[in-house]
Amino acid sequence: MWVTAHGFVPPPYPYDRLNELRLIADSVQPGCIDCSVGTPFEPMPEVARNAAIAGLAKGQTYPPSIGELDFRSAAADWMRRRLAVECDPNAVAAGIGAKELVAGIPHWLKLRRPNKTVVLHPAVSYPSYAMGAELAGCRAVGVPADDEWHLDLDQISDQDADDALMLWINEPGNPSGSSADAAWMARCVAWAQERDILLVSDECYIEFCFPPHGTPLSADGAWPAGPSAMAAGIDGVLSVHSLSKRSNLAGMRAAFYAGDPAIVGYLSELRKHAGMMTPYPTQRAATAALADDAHVNTQRALYFERRSLLLDALNETPLHHCGGDATFYLWVRSDVGSDGWTVARRFAELGVLVSPGEFYGDQGASMVRIALVQPIGLLEIVAERLANW
Repeated sequence: MWVTAHGFVPPPYPYDRLNELRLIADSVQPGCIDCSVGTPFEPMPEVARNAAIAGLAKGQTYPPSIGELDFRSAAADWMRRRLAVECDPNAVAAGIGAKELVAGIPHWLKLRRPNKTVVLHPAVSYPSYAMGAELAGCRAVGVPADDEWHLDLDQISDQDADDALMLWINEPGNPSGSSADAAWMARCVAWAQERDILLVSDECYIEFCFPPHGTPLSADGAWPAGPSAMAAGIDGVLSVHSLSKRSNLAGMRAAFYAGDPAIVGYLSELRKHAGMMTPYPTQRAATAALADDAHVNTQRALYFERRSLLLDALNETPLHHCGGDATFYLWVRSDVGSDGWTVARRFAELGVLVSPGEFYGDQGASMVRIALVQPIGLLEIVAERLANW
């Protein structure tokens, strides 16, 4: 019987493990201030909403699996404008949200190279990299982070490199907020190319880089994006991008992947057979959002204000952010040696839900991640409560 099968049993979803702490935080008025998950608070931009509504008119027909040409062209134009990366629209394809791609790409690639059994990924990272490897029947190998939370290529064994199907990198990084420079990106690309390992770069936070704390953001919120792996070459390289955070389209599941034309072509043809299609309203919303930088500048300024507020508040506590100057996450450790779950429980007692760093790998067990998604008024309450730590 299926109920007594002895195959794969999904582990508890990480954020479901926060239920006990959520109850504690809920008991504090005005109720739980949820900083555990990076769900956007602000509405999607009007230009995207209007385009999505117009896209409903095509709801009776199947959308192209690879994505409409207008969507792929908008993605290519955005990469050229914001990332200084040249990419033909035919080397771009639509995804049904970045998480679907993160969890699914190893499975699709394993069909192409069944003798490769290892998926390399940052040891401190979004847990879906490791889960995607497991779902593909591969062995997930976490690459340890260095002192700045970038993965340390020198820690990869020769055997794991020989067996590697692919290498995930994630800069700007979740959960640490690390932000690598172009030279580091180029080194990763060269390392993978020399070993014939596909490098897949998760760049979903690439527009949320910030000046160092204490340095003002420009008045219009503009700031250079981080470097893309594709700037170092597209041979054996893919990048994954999402509009969930840059354009507050998390519920629309808008994403794309781009890079090596042969790999994009293989994945898009395979996904066509699997019926993987991004709905027209989502594609139309993404096309409009990718063409508009103003709403991203506005959102970046909001996150910068929230980062500044909480970083100042942490200065009055035994806690400190030891991550980088990117994303809307703070990567926080206690100076008194408490582990992440102990720190998360103390936050819950103050009415705030945060994520223990163990969710993101054993190397993060002493940390917590604070997602700066709540409006400034609620984060001001968090800041006031931190004074009572």
